[in-house]
Amino acid sequence: MLGEGIDWSVLAQTAIDRGVASLAAHTLVCVAPGMVPSDILEAFCEIVHQTRIGNREILARIRGTLEQIPSQGPRLATENALAAASSALTNNPADVAAWRNLGRTLSDLHRYQEAIACYDRATALAPDDAANWIDRARAMGAAGRRAATLPYIERALALDPEDPQAWTRYAYVLSDLQRYAEALEASDRALALDPENIAAARIGIHALLFVCDWRRRETIKSRIDNGLKARRLIITPFLNLAISESEAENLALAKLWAKTVPPSANPLWRGERYRHDKIRIAYISTDFRDTLSVNAIAGCFEGHDKTRFETMGISLNPDDGSDTRRRIVSAFDHFVEAQVMSNAQVATLLRDCEIDIAIDLNGYAGDKRTEIVAARPAPLQVNFAGYAGTTGMPFIDYIIADRIVIPEQHHVYYSEKVVYLPHTFFPTDRKRRIAEYTPTRTEAGLPETGFIFACHNTPYKITPEVFEIWMRLLRAVEGSVLWLSSTIDAAVVNLRREAAGRRVAPERLVFGPRVPQREDHLARLRLADLFLDTLPYNAHTTACDALWVGLPVLTCAGATFPGRVAASLLYAAGLPQLVTASLVEYEELALVLARAPERLAAIKEKLKRNRDTEPLFDTARFTRDLETAYTIMWQRQQDGLPAASFAVNCTPACAA
Repeated sequence: MLGEGIDWSVLAQTAIDRGVASLAAHTLVCVAPGMVPSDILEAFCEIVHQTRIGNREILARIRGTLEQIPSQGPRLATENALAAASSALTNNPADVAAWRNLGRTLSDLHRYQEAIACYDRATALAPDDAANWIDRARAMGAAGRRAATLPYIERALALDPEDPQAWTRYAYVLSDLQRYAEALEASDRALALDPENIAAARIGIHALLFVCDWRRRETIKSRIDNGLKARRLIITPFLNLAISESEAENLALAKLWAKTVPPSANPLWRGERYRHDKIRIAYISTDFRDTLSVNAIAGCFEGHDKTRFETMGISLNPDDGSDTRRRIVSAFDHFVEAQVMSNAQVATLLRDCEIDIAIDLNGYAGDKRTEIVAARPAPLQVNFAGYAGTTGMPFIDYIIADRIVIPEQHHVYYSEKVVYLPHTFFPTDRKRRIAEYTPTRTEAGLPETGFIFACHNTPYKITPEVFEIWMRLLRAVEGSVLWLSSTIDAAVVNLRREAAGRRVAPERLVFGPRVPQREDHLARLRLADLFLDTLPYNAHTTACDALWVGLPVLTCAGATFPGRVAASLLYAAGLPQLVTASLVEYEELALVLARAPERLAAIKEKLKRNRDTEPLFDTARFTRDLETAYTIMWQRQQDGLPAASFAVNCTPACAA
């Protein structure tokens, strides 16, 4: 018989110790109540009763959030999911699948806290089910608590160390936390278990590039080439910009990724022509916080002509509490905290506000939420600033550029219509502060004498080809050093190893530590003699920082948009002589400038004068030019004309 020889008190205690008391209790009460001693049965019935009470409380709390979901579609989806879960849990209060399914629905609707509550219930009922812990970690990560997800993923891996998806999630979070060496190990584990795991391969490529581990570079290139030929999403469009020298390849990859976010079959905007007193523009970003890119464009937000434009900021990231965040919030007429809103809710909000022009500041960069603009919430949608390339998306009408970053012959590689600003497409901020105190070389960790080459680009932009040139320069210029960023420890180790392999003492690579205040970093940049740019992905905001403090930037104009940005900046700064046409010329000019202090001093003096006279740092002029572009787009739409490429004429200088 079922109960023969069973010590029910021991079984009950075992169930409690393993955290599955509710699940065990429900099973025994429903399946074999007559076989369980009355005292144990009574305890199990009480467990089932308490489980039902807990279920009702959580479901009631989730039901209460329905009032906060304004859009009919997401609200209906939540109601249906709640109804299904309630029905299942009435029949079986220990139904793990019901909680997991409800959690997944809520996660899809960006109701992450409610989803986490569901997963907590699932893990309490079935703590030995690794999938519950992974789902909980995924919801926590989406809610912006990525570092806190690691223990939950590690719990899942302890339960099932052969799960390639769990290793992939682990790699993803470690990579996001910039623990790239560990991310690479996790990625390799996932691929060993599942060689066809595209997500794991993508994370591994990301980690290898960010730590400058070039020992597998040819393998990576081959994997990427083969993946693209097979139309597999083996690398993100953003990261591909750092290794590709082909606009045709960038377009092909962008179109491949664009298919993952198709245009809505029921676009929210259906051809209406709004008649507003002001043009309504909305900037959409996951980076409205203290980041390089947002610090560059903050002055533009503040400078918009509020008599002609009504501005809105749609923030898809949590408030980081920074001064930059407060500055951005105050710059807009309307600022929407949209992190917990679903994509459909944000798109509906934009449509309900009758936004004329929606500007996507992410493209393929950052934690993009392209589904918002895929719903076509606005008559005009623009790719600007965040991603230096085409999106390949049919619902993005325009890209903001200039004649240097996208020459006319390159228009064929862009799905968007190209808008030329007259000087540079890149925004800068005249309000950026430089600390009054400039540290000594010793305080900055630099040698007291000798020429200082500098490059503070993120390490993924450094390629073996350019690094080889840098090492030849160090060998040719006695006593010189190369000053780099030290934000990634593994990159420091790898770059020093690569230097030693090129007959350069590793200590001649000096890695500057992160400083808390941006103005202190700008002040220490003055210690460098020459900024050496990277290729095929140039310095962008870091080049602006260097030029702002008076540090000349030497670049080589590449074949793609991201490889021509520094050239755009230098022309706008009145320093075209620092733009070279080949890496041979780049190396030659770097050596000449390092050996000709009077020539370099003359360039620095010119840069100092130009800062207040040339267009690059004229934020007000840039903003007027950008507004002219918006106005032309808007007027074409008002006239019933389709999007078309055009150029904005020059605006008179405005800099103070």
